[in-house]
Amino acid sequence: MANNTLHSFSNRLINESSPYLLQHAHNPVDWYAWGEEALQRAKVENKVILISIGYSACHWCHVMEKESFENEDVAALMNKNFVNIKIDREERPDLDHIYMDAVQAISGSGGWPLNVFLTPDAKPFYGGTYYPPVKAFNRSSWTEILLAIAQSWKEKRNEIESQAENLMDHLSQSANFTQPVSGSVIKEAENLFSMDDCHNIFNNIIKAADKVYGGFGQAPKFPQTFTIQYLLQYQHFTKNDEALQQALLSLDKMLQGGIYDQIGGGMARYSTDNEWLAPHFEKMLYDNALLIDVLCDAWLITKNEKYREAILKTTGFIREELTQQQGGFYAALDADSEGVEGKYYVWQKQEVDDILEENFELFCAFFDITEKGNWEETNILRILQPFAEFIVTKNLDENKFRDLIITCLLKLSAVRAKRIKPALDDKIILGWNALALKAIAKAAIVLEDEALKIVAVNNFNFIETNFKKNVNSSEMMHTCKNGIAKYPAFLDDYAYLIAACIELYELTFDNNYFTKAKQYAQYVTENFSDNESLYFFFTHKDQTDIIIRKKEMYDGAVPSGNSIMAGNLLKLSTIFNIPEWQTRATKMLIMNSGATIRYPASLGIWASLLLQSVVGLNELAIVGNDSYDLAHEISQNYMPYKIMMVSTFEKNEFSLLKGKPVASESLIYLCNNNMCFKPFNKISDLKLQVNKSIK
Repeated sequence: MANNTLHSFSNRLINESSPYLLQHAHNPVDWYAWGEEALQRAKVENKVILISIGYSACHWCHVMEKESFENEDVAALMNKNFVNIKIDREERPDLDHIYMDAVQAISGSGGWPLNVFLTPDAKPFYGGTYYPPVKAFNRSSWTEILLAIAQSWKEKRNEIESQAENLMDHLSQSANFTQPVSGSVIKEAENLFSMDDCHNIFNNIIKAADKVYGGFGQAPKFPQTFTIQYLLQYQHFTKNDEALQQALLSLDKMLQGGIYDQIGGGMARYSTDNEWLAPHFEKMLYDNALLIDVLCDAWLITKNEKYREAILKTTGFIREELTQQQGGFYAALDADSEGVEGKYYVWQKQEVDDILEENFELFCAFFDITEKGNWEETNILRILQPFAEFIVTKNLDENKFRDLIITCLLKLSAVRAKRIKPALDDKIILGWNALALKAIAKAAIVLEDEALKIVAVNNFNFIETNFKKNVNSSEMMHTCKNGIAKYPAFLDDYAYLIAACIELYELTFDNNYFTKAKQYAQYVTENFSDNESLYFFFTHKDQTDIIIRKKEMYDGAVPSGNSIMAGNLLKLSTIFNIPEWQTRATKMLIMNSGATIRYPASLGIWASLLLQSVVGLNELAIVGNDSYDLAHEISQNYMPYKIMMVSTFEKNEFSLLKGKPVASESLIYLCNNNMCFKPFNKISDLKLQVNKSIK
């Protein structure tokens, strides 16, 4: 009979820094971290490798640990038959991508925890996600799976090895999805895309749109901020009201829902229902970075105060909950506290009544707090009726009610702070920091917020200090904790960092950020390029501990490194006059355009790049004594697809600024699609030109 009492076990994970691996350091399972020691042991002992992949904020990872990995009898079975390896997917996304693809090929679906069985040479042959301790939910139990695999390896090894080889062939083919583009095709690139393609992208997006609750598709519902961003950009150039309405409806419903923390700010990973009520409560740095980015666009377009407040509240969450002393951003907050998902965030009505006293009735009505509860007999704060409608319905004074809400939220926040908080994943991941850096820099620009500017600059300095492998090199590491950086950086890390540097220039007008962006882009092209196609590999050319080099194309929870790099190369090619980078980025887009038009929900950044290729990239050079003031004013306007450079002197190394004379009256030079316009001295005239509608 299983013994689930706590024991003083410890395994090799006790020496790791990942919070997720450390969570398993006292399991009776003889876990290894991924590395040569475990891989070599599997070969020597001719044992199947079991890899279990998850992350610290993953609820079902915790469930499977409690049910199976903490069970001594189950652990004994695992230790006897397998070499067991625990992997933090956030530390090793390269391994996660490979073995997730394998499981999706085997079962048609994937997720975390991800449990995969490999031959001793690390080739996958079987796997799945969560397995219960006893047979349930039409799933075999974890023990049944372990026994079946162990027996099959003894009796049918040749069949397993053959299956692994077939799966490897499939993975190799799927990793090389691209076809070369001929020279004649690239010459016609500017005619390959039309506004009709962008209309088709819009139509394919809107087919999946939820016109009642916002968002796209059915539960579980993810924010899909890339799709929202495309709709905002598309509406800007087409004046299509349906696009704007669906984009803002999606943002509004999320901000009113339980997926958004009404008390402390910050958005959870996804909603388990169509109404955005019940989230999967984990709060990831990257989700909140992407939310801030699109909220900045909504603010510039509408100047509606609710979007400004949401930007400040979400950046506030990152600053207060996810920022370490030197300026780095932590990875995530767990979904669970005290072993219960969401316990930190939910409320009983009586509890709220006692805290708020005479103000509880209005507050509870506004945030849908009832005696019965709106989720599992508890209450998740959400807004059913928007603020403006609620005060009319209740005949309330706007300012007094707003003050009441703020006061009540502060009281609940003070009480909540005394609860046991969800665990903090204190890894600092380069790519996620760069996403947050770009978003916070953008927020600092559009809100003209000096405090956010300081946060952004401090984070960049933290990255430069802590993630560089060598002081004078562009080679970076992927994670950092307690001053120790680990694992070579991946394509995403560099791509997001380059994009952040480009955003930092517009925040600071410091040319060094463009120079940094160029250096990192050169490093990527030298070390991540595929000689047979134009896409970039996810891993560095010198990395040796993976069975295959993949090229990631899809914009999922985070943008693909390839889509971001394509956008980076288009901008940097203009800034530094590097035509081959523009050619490469255009070819990347051409090769992917068919899929982008058909499946824009999975290729949102690519969709935006395709729209950019049609409407053109606005190249702005602002020169003159008050050019910086003009540039700041331009930044207060929604102007997608632009590069802006500023100078108060004539001699300049950047091609955008060359030949632009400085006069007492500052001028704005605009070029677009290889055509330049007569200089403007008024921003209103510039806006008339760049905001022309395209049918």
